[in-house]
Amino acid sequence: MKRRAKQPKRLRKQPKMRRMDSAMPLPRLRVPKRARRRRRRNRVRSRVPLATLRQILLSARWISLGLLALSIYALTLIGLDENFYLTSIPVEGVVSVPATEVVQASNLAGSHVFAADPGAAAQQIMDNTPGIISASVTLNWPNQVQINVTEDSPIAIWVEGSNQFWVTRNGRLIPARTESLGLLMIQSEVEIPAAPTPATGEETAVPETVSANMRFVPHDVLAGALLLKELRPNIDRLYYRPGNGLSYQDGRGWRVYFGSGTDMTQKLVVYETIVDELLAQGLTPQYVSVSNQEKPYFLAQ
Repeated sequence: MKRRAKQPKRLRKQPKMRRMDSAMPLPRLRVPKRARRRRRRNRVRSRVPLATLRQILLSARWISLGLLALSIYALTLIGLDENFYLTSIPVEGVVSVPATEVVQASNLAGSHVFAADPGAAAQQIMDNTPGIISASVTLNWPNQVQINVTEDSPIAIWVEGSNQFWVTRNGRLIPARTESLGLLMIQSEVEIPAAPTPATGEETAVPETVSANMRFVPHDVLAGALLLKELRPNIDRLYYRPGNGLSYQDGRGWRVYFGSGTDMTQKLVVYETIVDELLAQGLTPQYVSVSNQEKPYFLAQ
């Protein structure tokens, strides 16, 4: 007989376990109304400072104040920075006038670039520098400045004692910068009076000594001297006296007076005629005056 296979033992069926929630429901806690009101009040109080601070910080007034403070700080830095001060000032156009004199008259040396006024500086150069007829000042960031000037070329030399002055085209006297330039020399035998200062409501005395750049050679005197030089190129020196005008020391040993004005051509003709007649008679003139060519006079021996 076949032996029957042994069956495995069946496990005993365990009873189903039920999950029991042993936690007991807690009673719902209620916050008292008074406590809730206190909590809300405290919460509002804590929010008020933040809102106020935000409103203050974002207000236009505080933004403007911040920008002002920033601007003041930037200006302070610029004001203390040496790179914004005018220290090197080149001058173009000078020939006889020293560049240092032009810079000194401009009052720009050591100035801050924001405080420099190009128009005022150019005017000061023209007013305070004899011989300068025009000036221009150019400023470039951050501290570059350029001065350009035009000098008034002299047309004659005015001599008073040991002092020499240049005579400009408009008759203005300015201190001579260099030695003689081969120009006509006019020797003043009497100093020209200084130009009177305009009255300011009260009578003021004219000072005895006035700088040469405040005086002018009379126009008719300057015109007559230049015409004589043109007609007689050998003339290198003329003399001037207010009563007699221009005079010339003839190389033959006498003085001739021409007065002033632009009628020197006629006066020279009259003068040469008188001299020829005197020399033909064997007379030597001591002086001849043709200041008025219609009534000339002379002294001869």
